[in-house]
Amino acid sequence: MKKTLNILSAEEHVDDGDPKVLQLPNDADPLAIEVCLADIERIDLHFPKFTDGRAYSQAFLLRRRLGFTGDIRATGDVLIDQLVQMERTGFSSAVLKEGVDASDAQRQFDRFAAFYQGDAVQTVPHFAAVTESA
Repeated sequence: MKKTLNILSAEEHVDDGDPKVLQLPNDADPLAIEVCLADIERIDLHFPKFTDGRAYSQAFLLRRRLGFTGDIRATGDVLIDQLVQMERTGFSSAVLKEGVDASDAQRQFDRFAAFYQGDAVQTVPHFAAVTESA
């Protein structure tokens, strides 16, 4: 599986107050910001701890239901073993927790090379994609 998730170190992530960047707390409803999405280029979704997965649902809603095409960035307690699921639910970039080695990330994508079901990015299930190409 080719990795399309942009992985950033904590040092590479810049929050300079850009008005085109929205920081959405993980308890906020993404549907409430629908009217302003056209003016937003990046949405940062925060994982306060790796066991709190509400940002996955937010990313999925932003991609699939609201059609947001900008950068959805995972911030906070982001670990390597979360990256594949982040990509599948609609994240386009992730800021790794400080001290986590980004060079290990590709192993996760190599380990999970394909999925049978569709997701936020590849909406067609594997069996349907195989049937269509036959």
